Amino acid sequence: MTAETVPAEGTRSRLLTDSDPVVLTLTIGFILLFVSASVLDSDYVASLIGNGFTWTAKYLGSFFQVLLLLTFFIAIGTAVSRAGAARLGGLDKPEIGRFRWLSMILCTLLAGGGVFFAAGEPVYHFVVSPPAFDAEAGTPAATAPALAQSFTHWGFLAWAVLGSLTALVLSRAHYGQGKPLQPRTLLYPVLGERVIQGRLGGVVDAFCVIAVVAGTVGPIGFLATQMSFGLHELFGIADGYGTQLTVLVVLAGVYMTSAMSGLHKGIQLLSRFNVLLALAIAAVILVFGPTLFLVNTYTQSMGEYVSSFFAMATMTSETAPDWWMKWWTVFFFAWFIGYTPLMAVFVSRISRGRTIREMIVAVAVLAPVATTVWFTLLGGSGIYHQLAGTFDLTEALGNFQFDVATLTVAQALPGGTWMAAAILLLTTIFVATTGDSMSYAIAMVGAGHDEPNPWIRVFWGGAMALMAAILLYMGAGQIGVLQQFIVLTAIPVSLIILPSLWTGPKAAMAMAREQGVA
Repeated sequence: MTAETVPAEGTRSRLLTDSDPVVLTLTIGFILLFVSASVLDSDYVASLIGNGFTWTAKYLGSFFQVLLLLTFFIAIGTAVSRAGAARLGGLDKPEIGRFRWLSMILCTLLAGGGVFFAAGEPVYHFVVSPPAFDAEAGTPAATAPALAQSFTHWGFLAWAVLGSLTALVLSRAHYGQGKPLQPRTLLYPVLGERVIQGRLGGVVDAFCVIAVVAGTVGPIGFLATQMSFGLHELFGIADGYGTQLTVLVVLAGVYMTSAMSGLHKGIQLLSRFNVLLALAIAAVILVFGPTLFLVNTYTQSMGEYVSSFFAMATMTSETAPDWWMKWWTVFFFAWFIGYTPLMAVFVSRISRGRTIREMIVAVAVLAPVATTVWFTLLGGSGIYHQLAGTFDLTEALGNFQFDVATLTVAQALPGGTWMAAAILLLTTIFVATTGDSMSYAIAMVGAGHDEPNPWIRVFWGGAMALMAAILLYMGAGQIGVLQQFIVLTAIPVSLIILPSLWTGPKAAMAMAREQGVA
């Protein structure tokens, strides 16, 4: 009997018993502390987190960059080795079909922020040249470097850290050795049973859950502001807290229902619909938009990305402005690190029956390639219209108004207002897919197994929506402060995932030997 078949009365009685008390206490405590402190003195909270953000970016940025680089190359090496033929999760064949599986992987991360940056970030790097390049800003020569820089932030390194080596460790430990499906298990090969049984494990899990809460509440809150602004610009609906709250209620209702129904129902359905809608929008842009420009731009930008890969990935504040590193490369890399443990939990769960090679190639190669295509279609179209003089986003992007950039680019796409509305819908569903998958993952962490209580999934989804609503009431700036906080959480989380650089390949070899393929 699974959690999805437990009678209602039993379900409700297990709400506390199916949640780790340390994780529950520390995570809820963080939410209450952050919200209360923000209400009492938002400026002090913003200053405190801002100073921590600056310090982390300055002194730990290079560590984060090296961690992502090593993860990617070690993961690829593991995939092409003989161990790549081993299957995950103790199943002889995949539990979830390929398209549904890939859809869930794509939606979970791309929704975490890619939809907010796909249109605006390439245009930003076009009008403000990245430090790794000397092309004159705003000229045709700046096009490929602009997209290449965006690819660096959302490409191979970002995806690889999220669900490759760490997913191998968790899959081996949980499905092969009976250890809990929790972030603490990432440290089991190093610290042994004391991290599994003791309070230290609860603290480790709590750090990881807090990082994901901070990283997920941000997109939820930003979606509300973006939708409110978009509905006002397109249809004249009032742009204010009332509209934002309505968007939050609808969004939370969608992803909480999806999370409650489980992996094989709502989460799969929402992810598939999202991918199909994205493919339809992409086809319209490619066919009816500046096709030749987009194709040529993608080819050149991908070439620039590959040829300047290390130059961009290893850029530091010694050769780039401190503010640029802090708000771009280090911010994104730290954000992905913060997401890693719970993404690894989710990827381990949905990849049962897949080979190690399939999982790593899907996460570290196919997904980033799909992301670069998406960024080219939206961001490349934005650059095309910026060059043509259709609009000028220099001032808006200089103020980091990515909601303005996204809507402006969307309105210039084929279909105009209708395309803009479609992209707003897509953005909403993208964020919903992040909300349901992370609600499910947090519930798994609390329960320690892969079929958490449905009501616990609903609880965490509701808690994140409520936190977003309170912070939005105080002003969208407080959502941004919370986004900065994930950079601080990346410090302990990076230490938690660091051992996977060697325990991941070891787990792969162990599974291969047990299955007789190595």
